[in-house]
Amino acid sequence: MSVRHERSHSVDRRVRVQGRPVDTYPALPPEAGRGSVRRVTVVGEEVLSRPRREVTEFGTPELSALIDDMFLTMYVADGAGLAANQVGVGLHLFVYDCPDDYGIRHVGHIINPVLDLPDPGSRRLVDEFEGCLSVPGAAMAVPRTDRAVARGFDKDGDPLVIEGLGYFARCLQHETDHLIGHTYLDRLSKRDRKDALRQMEDRREDVFAQRAIKAASLGR
Repeated sequence: MSVRHERSHSVDRRVRVQGRPVDTYPALPPEAGRGSVRRVTVVGEEVLSRPRREVTEFGTPELSALIDDMFLTMYVADGAGLAANQVGVGLHLFVYDCPDDYGIRHVGHIINPVLDLPDPGSRRLVDEFEGCLSVPGAAMAVPRTDRAVARGFDKDGDPLVIEGLGYFARCLQHETDHLIGHTYLDRLSKRDRKDALRQMEDRREDVFAQRAIKAASLGR
Protein backbone atom coordinates (compact mmCIF):
# COMPACT_ATOMS: atom_id res chain seq x y z
CA MET A 1 0.00 0.00 0.00
CA SER A 2 1.28 3.45 -0.85
CA VAL A 3 2.01 5.76 2.04
CA ARG A 4 0.32 9.16 2.34
CA HIS A 5 2.38 10.53 5.24
CA GLU A 6 5.97 11.65 5.55
CA ARG A 7 8.03 9.27 7.64
CA SER A 8 9.65 10.92 10.61
CA HIS A 9 13.42 10.70 10.85
CA SER A 10 13.31 11.25 14.59
CA VAL A 11 12.47 8.67 17.24
CA ASP A 12 8.72 8.08 17.31
CA ARG A 13 7.27 7.75 20.83
CA ARG A 14 3.73 6.77 19.82
CA VAL A 15 4.34 3.38 18.30
CA ARG A 16 2.77 -0.06 18.49
CA VAL A 17 5.04 -2.91 17.40
CA GLN A 18 3.25 -6.19 16.70
CA GLY A 19 0.22 -4.67 18.39
CA ARG A 20 2.02 -3.69 21.61
CA PRO A 21 2.96 -0.13 22.65
CA VAL A 22 6.66 0.69 22.97
CA ASP A 23 8.34 3.72 24.51
CA THR A 24 10.70 4.43 21.60
CA TYR A 25 11.28 3.06 18.14
CA PRO A 26 13.63 4.03 15.29
CA ALA A 27 12.38 5.59 12.06
CA LEU A 28 13.90 2.69 10.10
CA PRO A 29 12.70 -0.62 11.59
CA PRO A 30 15.50 -3.05 12.55
CA GLU A 31 14.22 -5.56 9.99
CA ALA A 32 14.86 -3.08 7.19
CA GLY A 33 18.42 -2.61 8.38
CA ARG A 34 19.03 -6.34 7.88
CA GLY A 35 17.17 -6.68 4.58
CA SER A 36 17.88 -6.53 0.87
CA VAL A 37 15.76 -4.71 -1.70
CA ARG A 38 13.57 -6.90 -3.88
CA ARG A 39 11.72 -6.01 -7.06
CA VAL A 40 8.08 -4.99 -6.52
CA THR A 41 5.66 -6.81 -8.82
CA VAL A 42 3.32 -4.76 -11.01
CA VAL A 43 -0.39 -5.28 -11.65
CA GLY A 44 -0.90 -7.76 -14.46
CA GLU A 45 1.78 -10.17 -13.24
CA GLU A 46 0.41 -13.62 -12.46
CA VAL A 47 1.83 -13.82 -8.94
CA LEU A 48 -0.52 -11.04 -7.83
CA SER A 49 -3.63 -13.02 -8.73
CA ARG A 50 -2.79 -16.68 -8.18
CA PRO A 51 -3.56 -18.44 -4.86
CA ARG A 52 -1.15 -17.98 -1.97
CA ARG A 53 0.18 -20.81 0.22
CA GLU A 54 -0.22 -20.65 3.97
CA VAL A 55 3.03 -20.61 5.93
CA THR A 56 3.49 -23.97 7.67
CA GLU A 57 7.07 -23.67 8.93
CA PHE A 58 7.78 -20.96 11.49
CA GLY A 59 11.02 -19.77 13.05
CA THR A 60 13.13 -20.47 9.97
CA PRO A 61 16.02 -18.28 8.76
CA GLU A 62 14.34 -18.12 5.33
CA LEU A 63 11.12 -16.69 6.76
CA SER A 64 12.99 -14.12 8.83
CA ALA A 65 15.06 -13.08 5.79
CA LEU A 66 11.92 -12.68 3.67
CA ILE A 67 10.34 -10.40 6.29
CA ASP A 68 13.55 -8.36 6.55
CA ASP A 69 13.65 -7.95 2.77
CA MET A 70 9.99 -6.98 2.64
CA PHE A 71 10.51 -4.27 5.26
CA LEU A 72 13.41 -2.72 3.35
CA THR A 73 11.61 -2.99 0.02
CA MET A 74 8.54 -1.31 1.53
CA TYR A 75 10.70 1.48 2.96
CA VAL A 76 12.54 2.10 -0.32
CA ALA A 77 9.20 2.25 -2.15
CA ASP A 78 7.72 4.65 0.45
CA GLY A 79 5.03 2.14 1.35
CA ALA A 80 2.82 1.65 4.39
CA GLY A 81 2.32 -2.07 3.77
CA LEU A 82 3.63 -4.83 1.52
CA ALA A 83 2.36 -8.36 0.87
CA ALA A 84 4.65 -11.27 0.02
CA ASN A 85 3.26 -11.68 -3.51
CA GLN A 86 4.33 -8.09 -4.17
CA VAL A 87 7.93 -9.32 -4.04
CA GLY A 88 7.09 -12.42 -6.07
CA VAL A 89 6.64 -14.86 -3.17
CA GLY A 90 3.37 -16.79 -2.99
CA LEU A 91 3.09 -16.95 0.80
CA HIS A 92 0.32 -15.70 3.07
CA LEU A 93 1.94 -12.80 4.94
CA PHE A 94 2.43 -9.06 4.89
CA VAL A 95 4.44 -6.37 6.68
CA TYR A 96 3.34 -2.86 7.62
CA ASP A 97 4.59 0.46 8.95
CA CYS A 98 1.48 2.59 8.96
CA PRO A 99 -0.14 5.38 10.98
CA ASP A 100 -3.71 5.42 12.18
CA ASP A 101 -5.92 8.50 12.32
CA TYR A 102 -4.75 9.27 15.88
CA GLY A 103 -1.09 9.69 15.00
CA ILE A 104 -0.03 6.29 16.33
CA ARG A 105 2.44 4.42 14.16
CA HIS A 106 1.89 0.66 13.77
CA VAL A 107 4.83 -1.54 12.78
CA GLY A 108 4.96 -5.29 12.31
CA HIS A 109 4.24 -8.35 10.25
CA ILE A 110 1.45 -10.92 10.28
CA ILE A 111 1.37 -14.42 8.83
CA ASN A 112 -1.69 -16.36 7.63
CA PRO A 113 -3.97 -13.44 8.56
CA VAL A 114 -7.74 -13.68 8.77
CA LEU A 115 -9.56 -10.35 8.66
CA ASP A 116 -12.55 -9.54 10.89
CA LEU A 117 -14.70 -6.56 9.89
CA PRO A 118 -17.58 -4.96 11.82
CA ASP A 119 -21.08 -6.35 11.31
CA PRO A 120 -22.82 -4.74 8.33
CA GLY A 121 -25.22 -2.86 10.61
CA SER A 122 -22.40 -1.16 12.51
CA ARG A 123 -19.96 -0.55 9.65
CA ARG A 124 -18.92 2.93 8.63
CA LEU A 125 -17.54 3.06 5.10
CA VAL A 126 -15.02 5.78 4.33
CA ASP A 127 -14.08 6.83 0.78
CA GLU A 128 -10.44 7.84 0.81
CA PHE A 129 -7.65 7.91 -1.75
CA GLU A 130 -5.57 4.78 -1.80
CA GLY A 131 -2.48 3.76 -3.70
CA CYS A 132 -0.56 0.53 -4.16
CA LEU A 133 3.13 -0.18 -4.67
CA SER A 134 2.12 -2.61 -7.43
CA VAL A 135 0.11 0.11 -9.20
CA PRO A 136 2.93 2.69 -9.18
CA GLY A 137 1.92 6.32 -9.47
CA ALA A 138 -1.86 5.85 -9.27
CA ALA A 139 -4.31 6.73 -6.50
CA MET A 140 -8.10 6.43 -6.40
CA ALA A 141 -10.84 6.74 -3.79
CA VAL A 142 -11.77 3.33 -2.37
CA PRO A 143 -14.52 2.62 0.20
CA ARG A 144 -13.22 0.78 3.28
CA THR A 145 -14.51 0.23 6.79
CA ASP A 146 -12.92 2.43 9.46
CA ARG A 147 -12.25 -0.54 11.76
CA ALA A 148 -10.63 -3.93 11.14
CA VAL A 149 -8.98 -6.72 13.12
CA ALA A 150 -6.41 -9.12 11.65
CA ARG A 151 -5.76 -12.43 13.42
CA GLY A 152 -2.75 -14.54 12.56
CA PHE A 153 0.76 -15.42 13.71
CA ASP A 154 4.21 -13.90 13.99
CA LYS A 155 7.32 -15.43 12.41
CA ASP A 156 7.85 -17.68 15.44
CA GLY A 157 4.31 -19.05 15.26
CA ASP A 158 2.94 -17.09 18.20
CA PRO A 159 -0.66 -15.88 17.78
CA LEU A 160 -1.30 -12.22 16.93
CA VAL A 161 -4.34 -10.00 17.06
CA ILE A 162 -3.81 -6.64 15.32
CA GLU A 163 -6.52 -3.99 15.62
CA GLY A 164 -6.74 -1.11 13.18
CA LEU A 165 -8.66 2.16 13.09
CA GLY A 166 -8.90 4.71 10.30
CA TYR A 167 -5.99 4.65 7.87
CA PHE A 168 -4.41 1.63 9.57
CA ALA A 169 -7.69 -0.30 9.20
CA ARG A 170 -7.51 0.59 5.49
CA CYS A 171 -3.96 -0.78 5.36
CA LEU A 172 -4.99 -4.10 6.94
CA GLN A 173 -7.83 -4.47 4.44
CA HIS A 174 -5.63 -3.50 1.48
CA GLU A 175 -2.89 -5.99 2.32
CA THR A 176 -5.33 -8.80 3.10
CA ASP A 177 -6.88 -8.19 -0.32
CA HIS A 178 -3.48 -8.91 -1.87
CA LEU A 179 -3.39 -12.28 -0.16
CA ILE A 180 -6.63 -13.34 -1.83
CA GLY A 181 -5.35 -12.23 -5.21
CA HIS A 182 -6.92 -8.77 -5.40
CA THR A 183 -5.62 -5.24 -5.74
CA TYR A 184 -7.60 -2.12 -4.98
CA LEU A 185 -8.30 -1.88 -8.71
CA ASP A 186 -10.73 -4.78 -8.29
CA ARG A 187 -12.87 -2.57 -6.04
CA LEU A 188 -13.21 0.18 -8.65
CA SER A 189 -15.72 0.76 -11.42
CA LYS A 190 -14.49 0.04 -14.95
CA ARG A 191 -14.13 3.77 -15.58
CA ASP A 192 -12.10 4.40 -12.42
CA ARG A 193 -9.94 1.35 -13.09
CA LYS A 194 -9.06 2.72 -16.53
CA ASP A 195 -8.26 6.07 -14.93
CA ALA A 196 -5.94 4.41 -12.41
CA LEU A 197 -4.14 2.45 -15.13
CA ARG A 198 -3.68 5.65 -17.15
CA GLN A 199 -2.19 7.32 -14.08
CA MET A 200 0.19 4.38 -13.67
CA GLU A 201 1.35 4.53 -17.29
CA ASP A 202 1.98 8.27 -17.01
CA ARG A 203 3.88 8.14 -13.72
CA ARG A 204 5.42 4.70 -13.25
CA GLU A 205 8.86 5.56 -14.66
CA ASP A 206 9.16 8.52 -12.28
CA VAL A 207 8.15 6.27 -9.39
CA PHE A 208 10.73 3.64 -10.36
CA ALA A 209 13.41 6.34 -10.63
CA GLN A 210 12.62 7.61 -7.13
CA ARG A 211 12.84 4.09 -5.74
CA ALA A 212 16.22 3.58 -7.40
CA ILE A 213 17.51 6.85 -5.92
CA LYS A 214 16.38 5.89 -2.45
CA ALA A 215 17.88 2.41 -2.71
CA ALA A 216 21.18 3.92 -3.87
CA SER A 217 21.17 6.38 -0.97
CA LEU A 218 21.03 3.38 1.38
CA GLY A 219 23.80 1.62 -0.50
CA ARG A 220 21.46 -1.17 -1.62
